[in-house]
Amino acid sequence: MVRHPLAPEQIEAGRRLGAALRSARAGRSLVDVALAAEISPETLRKIETGRLPTPAFGTVVRLSEVLDVPLSELAFVWRTDPALSAAS
Repeated sequence: MVRHPLAPEQIEAGRRLGAALRSARAGRSLVDVALAAEISPETLRKIETGRLPTPAFGTVVRLSEVLDVPLSELAFVWRTDPALSAAS
């Protein structure tokens, strides 16, 4: 299977998702959250910094549960471009 390069919009969406997860983590350590979500701390670090803009769905679900953030809220963050929202 050939993976096509991500579009700039997908990369930006991943950055928004990472920022939302980092914000939701608040005072909790990255390691504690990663281990609770059953992912490696390096994976969580990559998601939060936007270096992994399209994490697996199961990973996002586990992070949603661990951080007590509704999955629908994370989906909204991922698909909502703030530049477009500000323009309307």
